[in-house]
Amino acid sequence: MTPDPKPTRKRTGQLSGLQIMFAAILAIGLILGLNFTSLVAAGQPLSLLYQQVTDEIERLEREQSDLIEERDYVQSDSYVEAWAHDEGKMVRPGEVLIVPVPSVNSLEATPIPEQAVAPQTTPPQAENWQLWWSLFLDSPPPS
Repeated sequence: MTPDPKPTRKRTGQLSGLQIMFAAILAIGLILGLNFTSLVAAGQPLSLLYQQVTDEIERLEREQSDLIEERDYVQSDSYVEAWAHDEGKMVRPGEVLIVPVPSVNSLEATPIPEQAVAPQTTPPQAENWQLWWSLFLDSPPPS
């Protein structure tokens, strides 16, 4: 006797349930992958914008703290005293205000401009006969 050959499946062209399940899982995976990729791509400009905004916030907070420090200094007595000495030209009792005056030599070193002749801004008036000559003959008058 001959052993029975293995039973072979007939291919009927129909898909089995396992193949259908595998195709469905593969399709869902591809759709999820594409959606995830588009979300990541859409999030990159937002993260860049977020970084720019946070940098601007940090810069503005530093500027605010600097301005608060300056405001506190301006309201202090030490600022008033410094302003009174430097710009207000005020002195404390017992101090003497010294104002530097330019020396005579420095005044002589700078030349004083002489009265310059003002340039003539209006053209010289032509005589009447020269005007008539120009009108009638369309040529310049003889010299």
